[in-house]
Amino acid sequence: MKVLVTGGAGFIGSEIVKQLRDKTEAEIVVLDALTKQIHGEDPEKSYLYSAIKNKCKFVHGDIRDYSVVKTALSGCNYVIHLAAETGTGQSMYEINQYNEVNIMGTSNLLQAILSEHQHINKFILASSRSVYGEGKYECPDHGTTFPEGRKVEKMREKDFSMHCPYCGKTMKVIATDEESKIAPNSLYAFTKYSQEKMVETMCRAMSIDYTIFRFQNVYGAGQSLKNPYTGILSIFSTLMLANKPINIFEDGNESRDFIHVRDIAASVITALSKAQTNSEIINLGSGQEKSVIEIADMLRNEYHSQSTIEISGDFRIGDIAHNFADITKAKKLFDFTPRVSLAEGLHEFCEWVKKQEALDSGYYQSLSEMENTGMFIRTGSH
Repeated sequence: MKVLVTGGAGFIGSEIVKQLRDKTEAEIVVLDALTKQIHGEDPEKSYLYSAIKNKCKFVHGDIRDYSVVKTALSGCNYVIHLAAETGTGQSMYEINQYNEVNIMGTSNLLQAILSEHQHINKFILASSRSVYGEGKYECPDHGTTFPEGRKVEKMREKDFSMHCPYCGKTMKVIATDEESKIAPNSLYAFTKYSQEKMVETMCRAMSIDYTIFRFQNVYGAGQSLKNPYTGILSIFSTLMLANKPINIFEDGNESRDFIHVRDIAASVITALSKAQTNSEIINLGSGQEKSVIEIADMLRNEYHSQSTIEISGDFRIGDIAHNFADITKAKKLFDFTPRVSLAEGLHEFCEWVKKQEALDSGYYQSLSEMENTGMFIRTGSH
């Protein structure tokens, strides 16, 4: 078995490479651009690149470069496609970049498989829960509902709840399953859904088995502290270690489903040889929701930080209110059970962060960039 992992030097990719090396006899090829946003100024010394060095054949190049993709793909019979731009907020103003990397990069990979007559046994795509948009809710009067994104006018008034589109009543979030309505709220989400449809269409046409995973919020040691779009765990950690104030957007009750990177990697590797996952779209998450304010409190306790926490009412256009995964399908198809609890995973993550070099993640600059394009709205007094 020879496996190509695109984006294999990234956060999730490096863990997949590690587990492939430890658990299988696979020959591993990694294609990665080692972007500055993830790996910093000297990428070959980055934590993530160091984690895969000498564990695979490494091809340094861009997923959009056909000749590089062709070289990386040569002789491979399995593909794990992770290479992508991943910042939900950033995607709302770096539109061309996200389309070029996520959509055209995937197109380039599929073109290479077809044109080079490469025999692929299995193609695995890392997609995102973001394709569901706001996801699945329940109205006390109208039952199950799949609402559109929240109205900016309401959010300016600091009303961040989800309201029934039929009666206006406040709704309760429920677990989102794979049959839920697709309603991308961000350009990033749109590109991930485009990837899904491209993979479904072309893998069927080429008689290639495939699995599409929709990841929830993936976290763990190795998560980039240099990338201001990588998620609240890294952003809050960098600020808390410097005892800087934490600006929590909206009302702090917005919630997410956090899944540890080791659980993600193990599931992806299982799917390589699990026929039951063929031609399936599968949620991967913990199946539990956690509010942003709860996460902030857990992190502050771990770091013994003096950071003040302000719930500002600021918000980003394209952010969702709540979402957590229904993981029934993953349990049924390959007996999926998350092994790493949030408490254990956060403690491990925080201990790793404490050992890393203190740096500026560029978080404040990223907010300014978003604000300048109208995608970040300040409603607080600061």
